[in-house]
Amino acid sequence: MSTSVIVKNIFESMIWLLIMKIECVEKEAGILYNISRKECVLKIPKLQKEKRKKEFVMKIEIDTHSHTLASGHAYNTIREMAQAASEKGLKALAITEHAPKMLGSSHLYYFQNLKVVPRRMYGIDLLLGSELNILNEKGEVDLPQDVLSTLDLTIASMHMPCYEGSRDKERVTEAYLTVMENPYVDIIGHPDDGRFPVDFEALAKQAKRTGTLLEVNNASLNPTGFRKNTKQNCLEMLRICKKCGVMVVLGSDSHVDADIARYPYVEEVLRETDFPEELIANTSFDKFQRILKRNLNGASKGEKKL
Repeated sequence: MSTSVIVKNIFESMIWLLIMKIECVEKEAGILYNISRKECVLKIPKLQKEKRKKEFVMKIEIDTHSHTLASGHAYNTIREMAQAASEKGLKALAITEHAPKMLGSSHLYYFQNLKVVPRRMYGIDLLLGSELNILNEKGEVDLPQDVLSTLDLTIASMHMPCYEGSRDKERVTEAYLTVMENPYVDIIGHPDDGRFPVDFEALAKQAKRTGTLLEVNNASLNPTGFRKNTKQNCLEMLRICKKCGVMVVLGSDSHVDADIARYPYVEEVLRETDFPEELIANTSFDKFQRILKRNLNGASKGEKKL
């Protein structure tokens, strides 16, 4: 046998042994090599990042911020929104129509008559309320207390067409702190809007003291939206809430049924801040009901007045 044939046979034998010893299994996050029972994991950074993103699953049982045709610039009925929420696997949906000061929204009578609407459709619970407009530094809103007491929940938000006060940081902060004293204001809506600068440390402390939830609003975080510096502001708020143990709530602010329970931009900021799930109020509908301010305070159904 020639030397070349011997060398060839040795080489082929070595390759065969190597193949037998090395098991290569490709996975989404990288390549795992098993070498003689010793594992060495080689992870491709790009794929690993994509896997982490894919595995970040947000379990939400109630979307706490949505609108119907009654808000004037939304596109579905109550039944259509309820059906969409049911099909997406939610246990509940909060419908929070814009209060009367918002151009095109419904009259006071609409909110007074919400008692006639069934609170259960398509196998889910409905919470019917309002997204109130904060009107000034005094924390005044555009529905009276006797109506607020009959609603299932409310959100209080700053909107450019409706806010009549000064927009410097001190005055805006004062408006938020004051409105949170209202026992019927359960949530502060999209406080990340840079057009209304706020002291987030003071906001978080007052939220914790009064039992008011601070909203992380998916529509507000949309980079194509009209609000200013929302992601930067939201990150600051979340870091402070995490440090102080302040509860937040995730709202889609959906104005069309397709957007119910969609939180792609919310997930980004939660991931970036490594925000703890226990501080998110609506991961469980039961949990949300227990910590809703008006339920904690016994303020619903007119039991408590300002």
